[in-house]
Amino acid sequence: MATASSDVVLQTPVLEKESHNLLNKISSEGGYAYVSMTTRAARGDIRAAEAAREMAWEQLHSGPWHSVLPVWRDAYAMACLHVAKCYYANGEYKEVIRVLDMGLIMGGTLLREDLEFAVRKAVERVNGDVRVSDEAVNGCAKSKLLMNCEINMTEVLQTLPKNSLSCKLVGKRSALSLEGFMCEYFLSGSPVLLSDCMTHWPARTKWNDLSYLKKVAGYRTVPVEVGKNYLCNDWKQEMLTFSDFLERIQANGPNVPTYLAQHPLFDQIQELRNDILTPDYCFAGGTEMKSVNAWFGPAGTVTPLHHDPHHNILAQVVGKKYVRLYPASLSEELYPHAESMLKNSSQVDLDNFDPNEFPNFEDVEFMDCILEEGEMLYIPPKWWHYVRSLTTSLSVSFWWSALPSSPTS
Repeated sequence: MATASSDVVLQTPVLEKESHNLLNKISSEGGYAYVSMTTRAARGDIRAAEAAREMAWEQLHSGPWHSVLPVWRDAYAMACLHVAKCYYANGEYKEVIRVLDMGLIMGGTLLREDLEFAVRKAVERVNGDVRVSDEAVNGCAKSKLLMNCEINMTEVLQTLPKNSLSCKLVGKRSALSLEGFMCEYFLSGSPVLLSDCMTHWPARTKWNDLSYLKKVAGYRTVPVEVGKNYLCNDWKQEMLTFSDFLERIQANGPNVPTYLAQHPLFDQIQELRNDILTPDYCFAGGTEMKSVNAWFGPAGTVTPLHHDPHHNILAQVVGKKYVRLYPASLSEELYPHAESMLKNSSQVDLDNFDPNEFPNFEDVEFMDCILEEGEMLYIPPKWWHYVRSLTTSLSVSFWWSALPSSPTS
């Protein structure tokens, strides 16, 4: 009987251990109604579980994200686990995955171990615990995300900002050693293209296979951006299953693009994390890894001109991108936004530049490049960069900071 019951019960050992203390903390923040609903949810009341999740959701959206109390993020994760347990008992495994992914994306860290274990169990149920064989992944019957042909550079140049690829190109180095990277680029804070550094990544072959991506991540829910870019008024965010997102990439019609941008996808989906490796270059300067993010989207997706505070390796797994770079010393000529949340973004729209509005920008020198499939681009801290996908594109960014003892810190 114990085996049979465990088959339909989602095990959540961390939740059982931490529930009492967490509910006390929530009560101390005035969450009495939440605690009441959660007590009923723990007994299998799906309506109470959904009500508790809605209460926590409202708290997550009560103000700016940085002002949300951590206890309410943990409360949201707790509610997601209770809802998932109810759906799991009913055999609604796809719904279980959707709810748990929301907990992973929006919830706190206290119950993350339970969320990750539970989503693995639900995915196993959906997939019948059938694993993708290497033969299926590497065989000749692949379903390609991209056409295996060269892009028409004449047409591409017409889509790029004015004067693209006509000034100073970013230098390219093949199989550069860590020592060479440190001495020639990292210490001086200079961008460089790095080739022949990703041939050993499983993602280089697996991620060009649509069936593989749908198999390992198709039912997972991910946040996407819809619109030209985050500086535009029509920009918004949506939650989609990864399969639905891949279908939008393939369609890439005249509608606004859908972009999975700057999302820690590899913290959420371990199978995809196993397909990539942290580049050795990211260990320059002692290294404190900040984030590893996914940038997946169709041709035409744009990240507007901005800068980031960390060292950045942008690895191009599938497809091609155009990248333009300006050093931090030229910040004034790039017209940063005045408001604090956008001060790292330029007011200049490179795709619709108006020299009358931004006269100091027109003659500013820059470096640029085409980031080819299988290449990496090192972007030093504070360097301004604009990025445009030239094809369907799957990229990974690795952000890290040098330790305080490093010369570049």
